[in-house]
Amino acid sequence: MTVANRVAVVTGSGRGIGAETAKQLAHHGAKVVVSDVTKELTEATVSAICDAGGDAIGVAADVSQRSQVESLFSSALKEYGRIDILINNAGIIRDNLVYKMTDEDFDAVLNVHLKGTFLCSQAAQKIMVPNHYGRIINFSSTSALGNRGQMNYSAAKAGIQGMTKTLAIELGRYGITCNAVAPGFIETDMTKATATRMGVDFEELKTLAAKEAAVLRVGVPADVAYAVLFFAADESSFITGQVLYVKGGV
Repeated sequence: MTVANRVAVVTGSGRGIGAETAKQLAHHGAKVVVSDVTKELTEATVSAICDAGGDAIGVAADVSQRSQVESLFSSALKEYGRIDILINNAGIIRDNLVYKMTDEDFDAVLNVHLKGTFLCSQAAQKIMVPNHYGRIINFSSTSALGNRGQMNYSAAKAGIQGMTKTLAIELGRYGITCNAVAPGFIETDMTKATATRMGVDFEELKTLAAKEAAVLRVGVPADVAYAVLFFAADESSFITGQVLYVKGGV
């Protein structure tokens, strides 16, 4: 898969799936803009990439804020001169059952996931369209199909699938593809937080999740990063508007 010398912006890449995705892109030759809500959260990922001989910078941005998104893309252009790949990974969870969910928790999740994906995609396409090249990969989730205690998160992830297909339709004529990955149970800090919310031991939750997967294990960040790498590559130019479930089963 060819991403060598491409410039990639990866939101929410301070840790977890985002960090692994940034590292894989860099390992395969891309120049990476590591972004998270604070500069401090980007430092470990940037250091890991640079220590391995890669090229990366860290830029802080709250993707729900237009001014910060504009600053992120301006910084990327100033450093590398173009943007070829956008990975919309930034996300938060504010889980609760519907009768307990607050307006603030509902709005916060939709603002980061949905509005953040919109703002970053809008900023990226302004740069990609004149170059007649681009790869936008959005993060959905198996929760898009519904999940107890995640009405806000499920709504956001389902919305991202609709946004993905719309972007594919609008931008395909400019050489820009847009696809989504939808992870299942991946071992991250976010799934640890889910275990805490449920009052379940994390190792026990992993065991239960593994039994539900056809491959009899839970996922790790690299499993998702490889799927993103496929969509980000030059060779995927005839694939757009698709949602790939990365969940170890059918």
